[in-house]
Amino acid sequence: MTAATPVTPATRARGGFCLAVTGTVVLMAAASAPSPFYPQLTEQLQLPPVATTLIFAIYAIPLLLALLTLGSLSDRVGRRGILTVGSVALSVSLLMFWAADSFLLLLAARALQGLAAGLLVPVLNAMMVDHEPSRWLGAAALANTVAPMAGLGLGALTAAGLLDLPGIDAGTIFLLLAAVFPLLAATAWTIPTPPVLPGDAGPDPRARRVSAATRRRIIVSVAPAIIAGWVTNGLFLALGPGIIATRFHADTYLHQAGSIIILAAAGVVAATALQGATARRISVFGAVSLGAGTVLSLAALAVPTLPGYLASVAVVGAGFGTAFMGAMRTLLPHVDPG
Repeated sequence: MTAATPVTPATRARGGFCLAVTGTVVLMAAASAPSPFYPQLTEQLQLPPVATTLIFAIYAIPLLLALLTLGSLSDRVGRRGILTVGSVALSVSLLMFWAADSFLLLLAARALQGLAAGLLVPVLNAMMVDHEPSRWLGAAALANTVAPMAGLGLGALTAAGLLDLPGIDAGTIFLLLAAVFPLLAATAWTIPTPPVLPGDAGPDPRARRVSAATRRRIIVSVAPAIIAGWVTNGLFLALGPGIIATRFHADTYLHQAGSIIILAAAGVVAATALQGATARRISVFGAVSLGAGTVLSLAALAVPTLPGYLASVAVVGAGFGTAFMGAMRTLLPHVDPG
């Protein structure tokens, strides 16, 4: 009879790190999974392009507000509790997508998804740092760079591949995703976490006022990058598959989602290449790339040229991946500590 392998602290640490990386990937996959079937959904609900873009872009506002006001909550009430609340909220948002039959319900679902992401991003980030493998220093920073954009591409790729199969519809995808997050939350309760901070821990009132002023400055500096990034990203997530289908005559969901996969891959490459740069340099590169990619996409559609359009999408992806990374690198160290 073979003896059971003992569960060591190192094993638990690896489990916590893998859980945090997986959670980040699935979180971003849920953000892009609706993209492949949006052309069909907008046709059914008779939504104009501006409405579909708004549905994707609205994600950024509750995301930013939650990051700023609730970002350090897991330090006070525990990682697992916040991960559970965020996971449940995200599952509810996906069920709302599944049941959505109007623009307002889609907008509400997307806003709740952004709020849930605002809860989950800091706690998953913190868990990566908590459980970073001692043999691989820098793994947390690399994972925080790669996992979000990898998840964005994986969500579109998986959803499109499933939709091309007979008998699979959008509802199936939303139900599958909605079931994943409670499993992640349940798994988190098997992972050890750092002790929570005492309720009265924190700086004195004068230090709190300084901290509040600092946070306002940080808000002003990162809000444009987050909002511009998600608005531009929302534009390409919402309209990209439809453009590929109508302008370039792609007849499968997988082909139509190709632009999103390229966007995500370019984001991974750019974010990895700039991992060692300062947050300011990363954000500037991201902003310039977002603007340049958008202009190039309009030029490519005017011709029209598919290679040119896909190249412009890659530029936008590089911009979004770095703009989001730069904003998070600036913001997360300054979330409300008290």
